[in-house]
Amino acid sequence: MAGPPGPRVAKLLGDSGVDPSTYSSPIVDEARGIYVKDPDGNVFIDLISGRCVVNTGYNHPRVVEAIKAQAGRSIHWQTEQAFILIRRFEEMLGSGPKQVYWGQSGSIANDHAMKAVRRIKGKPTIISFTGSYHGSSMGATSLSGYDPSMKRHYGPLVPNIVHVPYASCYRCPLRLEHPGCDLACLAYIEEVAFKSYVPPDEVAAVFVEPVQGDAGWHIPPDGWHQGLKRLCERHGILHVADEVQMGFGRTGTWLGMDHWGVKPDVVLLAKALGSGVPISAVVLGRNLLESTDPEPIPIHAQSFSATPLGTAAAHATMDVIRDERLCENSERMGAYMKRRLIELMDDHPCIGDVRGVGLLIGVEIVKDRGKKTPDPATANAICAEAFKRGVFTLNMGSYGGRAIRVAPPLIVTEEQLDTVVEVIDESIKRVEKPIP
Repeated sequence: MAGPPGPRVAKLLGDSGVDPSTYSSPIVDEARGIYVKDPDGNVFIDLISGRCVVNTGYNHPRVVEAIKAQAGRSIHWQTEQAFILIRRFEEMLGSGPKQVYWGQSGSIANDHAMKAVRRIKGKPTIISFTGSYHGSSMGATSLSGYDPSMKRHYGPLVPNIVHVPYASCYRCPLRLEHPGCDLACLAYIEEVAFKSYVPPDEVAAVFVEPVQGDAGWHIPPDGWHQGLKRLCERHGILHVADEVQMGFGRTGTWLGMDHWGVKPDVVLLAKALGSGVPISAVVLGRNLLESTDPEPIPIHAQSFSATPLGTAAAHATMDVIRDERLCENSERMGAYMKRRLIELMDDHPCIGDVRGVGLLIGVEIVKDRGKKTPDPATANAICAEAFKRGVFTLNMGSYGGRAIRVAPPLIVTEEQLDTVVEVIDESIKRVEKPIP
């Protein structure tokens, strides 16, 4: 073993025109559980689960076996497993009969949902939130409010998408403090947007993440999601929950919205649904897209919709999460990891905040804890040091902030998390006091 990067990785990158010194995301030679090994034999703990995809861990034996068994039967066109999977979604959501439009990614799911809600309501406007991330396709980029770099030079974007403040309480866009704010960001929609620049009778839907992911794991306070759902009901607006990152146990429950008891009209699923095999789903009430004109109901056609390998992986994934009680483990290990990270705040003033639910935790890195001054350079340096020590993570955030992402596979143990905390502690020390 050498590096990182070792000689093989350095050559791979160099031959591809990439500077080997920028190696910060492992190239996979083999992966098992929470570990990834690169072509030089360097082993990393994946602290982001392949971007919240491998909730069951890399190459879970039951998922692998399901894929192998299906590959021997058919690898293309729909099978009965897709229809059975719809029934499982109905059980998971618990809100009546469903229909599903399939795709391969969260971006595709968001794009179809945009088409669907406009068709259902016959209205042009969609409300999304500042700090949101919904994907990188043109429609999903238009929905997102994550960072200006997502949209720079790509315009004109999809029209009639309006962004309003999310409940990002750590760095409130309205510069208020909870609970004294009385959920002003929620009131903003009716009291400001609807009274000044958004005709409420032209709004088809609100797209919302249960927890804002790439913005830095921002968790709305109690009452916010329930209030948003009631607002939608008052105005006849569809409530669309983007569960792409939060679904399948990530937050300690099957879906992120379960924490608030909210039943969305439309639910978007992807990422962890297939444990690495591309599959996504737009799940909505069976009667929502009933056509009222002579045209047939338009579908979101995909050549690879509900692929046999994707649906086989999805069934196995849901079986593993259920049978191995990974939602419960996510809740327990998330609480343990959060406590360990909060303890680090006593020794490291650059940690401005530790927030999270389940195994979805953000460690905000700042220059000044009292002023909450963002410090992207230090966040990048900490991640780079952790990578050298065998822990792969990223930092992301909106409003200029940066939070280190702590989202390991849901199979993680206390001992493994202790190792991660030690590496993060060592990495911060190295950044705080560089060796001459």
